[in-house]
Amino acid sequence: MVKWIVQKRVGGLLDELLSRYRPQTFSSAWILKHAPDCYRVIRKHVRSEVGRIDWDQITCALEPKHQRLWRPQVNKRPKPYRDHNEVSLILNKYRSKLYVFIAPADTDDLRTRDTIAVALVRIAQLGNLLAKAELVNLICYTVDEWLDKCDYMSRWRGRDDDVRVHLEGCIRRYRYSGSFLRYVFWTLHCAGRGLRPLSAYSLDDPVGTSRTKREIDYVIRSPENEIVCLRTKWVSRALAYQLGPTFGSN
Repeated sequence: MVKWIVQKRVGGLLDELLSRYRPQTFSSAWILKHAPDCYRVIRKHVRSEVGRIDWDQITCALEPKHQRLWRPQVNKRPKPYRDHNEVSLILNKYRSKLYVFIAPADTDDLRTRDTIAVALVRIAQLGNLLAKAELVNLICYTVDEWLDKCDYMSRWRGRDDDVRVHLEGCIRRYRYSGSFLRYVFWTLHCAGRGLRPLSAYSLDDPVGTSRTKREIDYVIRSPENEIVCLRTKWVSRALAYQLGPTFGSN
């Protein structure tokens, strides 16, 4: 309760200061300079699960126009480390709520999902490799749900490695105190615009109208570059595209 009261009061005061000074950006150093009393209260009462100042709890209490100005002071090249205790402190606090990454029931669950994600993001940005790995695994459950419910996002199906690369990039770049999962969603949505949906084909499919010949009967190996080729004009264009220029040379 004390933390919530501090969050609301400090948020209101910072909104007034930001409206008065209108800085292009602000950080913890800016708060210390222009509102030292607020900084001392935040430092004493607003702490994260791992004992650091929880700036996300403060910035999320600001008006949206001021939230976008927040620029936390983050080490650009943190030294990688592995601390399981930091991860456990967060996961143990929300152990009964981890289902929110699979099947959130309401808006409260969505907010809880973002709270857990941002807490792991912040220690991952400090260099904790275990936090990054745990968060990627949790978000993958959410991404699987998006693939099933959103036709546009379904083009990421079968590209698990690429998805993980984008998730790690989101963790590294995230600065704004808005919804982290919304940021991930739109990152994948925009990055997926140029992707072609993957289609599955079987070499057991019949060739043309033949009832006895299968595509597997026409598989050979090219002597030049050892690429598997299909010697039939009836093979699907998708397979021909994947096999490259040696397709159909015989």
